Amino acid sequence: MSMRSRLLAAASALLVLSPAALAEGPDLGRLVTAEDIASWDISIDPSGSGLPPGSGTSKQGEAVYADKCVACHGEKGVGKPNDQLVGGRGSLSGDHAPIKTVGSFWPYATTLFDYVRRAMPLGTPKSLSDDEVYAVAAYVLQLNGIIGEADVMDAHTLPKVQMPNRDGFISFSRTQ
Repeated sequence: MSMRSRLLAAASALLVLSPAALAEGPDLGRLVTAEDIASWDISIDPSGSGLPPGSGTSKQGEAVYADKCVACHGEKGVGKPNDQLVGGRGSLSGDHAPIKTVGSFWPYATTLFDYVRRAMPLGTPKSLSDDEVYAVAAYVLQLNGIIGEADVMDAHTLPKVQMPNRDGFISFSRTQ
């Protein structure tokens, strides 16, 4: 056996027998508690099931939007540098590429609440209060002409909002 092979074998033996290698495991993470799961179990379905208490108006939402959303979605939701939130109605059919916005594509207002609540603002998701999420949702819906400026969005009114593309999707059962 060459000197190089002997050194390699000795180094390997030391590594394998070292205290770190003999430890029970890498000691990564911790057990997930029921409270941990509850903080992420925030899904809202189209019927509004799971919507939290709270409320917001377009006027309140305009202030939140200016503070936390405008940098990514532009003044009044026109987009740049990120997705456009307003406009595009009537663009889903035809010869041109569709403009998929909250007002033209999304089938349910509750989806808007769910998405904003769990994913926005970029970099600090889940940082908005439920009242702020209702308010931002009201503002974006109002900018799209879907609700009035004085309408209050809450767990009772949001699921009743009729989105322009509500019937634009085909339902299917996964159990067939």
